[in-house]
Amino acid sequence: MAHSPLPASGPEGPLRATPPGRGPAPVRAVLFDFGGTLFQMGTYADRIRSALGRRVGDPEMDRILDGLETGLTDPGVVEAQRGRDVSSRAHRRAFTAWYASVPALAPYADVLYEQLRAPEHWVPYADTGATLARLAGAGIALGVVSDVGWDLRATFAHHGLDRHFGAWVHSYAHATEKPDPALFEHACRELGVAPAETLMVGDHPAKDGGAAGAGLRAYVLPAGAAPGSHRGLDAVVRLAGVGADGSGGGDTC
Repeated sequence: MAHSPLPASGPEGPLRATPPGRGPAPVRAVLFDFGGTLFQMGTYADRIRSALGRRVGDPEMDRILDGLETGLTDPGVVEAQRGRDVSSRAHRRAFTAWYASVPALAPYADVLYEQLRAPEHWVPYADTGATLARLAGAGIALGVVSDVGWDLRATFAHHGLDRHFGAWVHSYAHATEKPDPALFEHACRELGVAPAETLMVGDHPAKDGGAAGAGLRAYVLPAGAAPGSHRGLDAVVRLAGVGADGSGGGDTC
C-alpha cells in the first residue's frame, strides 16, 4: 500500500483521534498556481486582433470566438489535451490544435501560442503584488506550482514579482501534472517546510484542491476573474495568519 501523509479514515472520519490540544500547524509557506490565480492573460479578442495584425469587426470576432468554443469539444482537440502539461512539446501541440480548429486562426496558431509564452501578455491581478509582499514580509515562504509548458520565472521577473519566490515547480519539468503529490512535495522540500505547514492556493478544485491529498491545506478561488481585477487574495493573507501589523505564521486556519 502506498504511503499517505494523511491519517487513515473510515467513512465516518479518522480511525485514530487527534491528540487533545493538537490542532493544525501554523502556516509557514504558501504555494500558488499561476494562470487564473496570480495572473491572467489579456482578452482573447485583443490577442486575436494582435495576431492577425488587422482590424477584426465584432461580427467576425464573434464567429471566431464561437469557433474556439466549439473547438473545445472537437474530438481531436480533446485528445490533444490529454497529458497536455507533462512536456513542453505536448503543451504546444494541445494549444495549437485548439487554435487551428478555427479556420481563420489556423495560419496563426503558432503566433497565438507564442503570445501565451510572452511575459508581456500576462497581467497580474490588482491584488497580486500587495498580497505577495505582505506574505513575504511576514516571513512566509512562497512557491509556484503550475501545470504549464514553459518556465514562468521570466513572466514574474517582467512584472517585478520573482523576488518573492523560493521554489518554482513547473509540471513539464517533472513529466507529471497536478494533483500528483510529487509536485507539491517537491515544492515543500525546496522551501524546507512540511506539507502540514503549507497552504496551496489555486483556481482548480481537482488540481489545486488535490494538494490536500499530499497533506497540504488548500484554498480554491472561483474561476472567471477578469484580467487586472481584484482576485480576492486578501483571504490568503488571513489564512496564512498574517496580522495587520505584518506578523505571520501564527494562525492555524
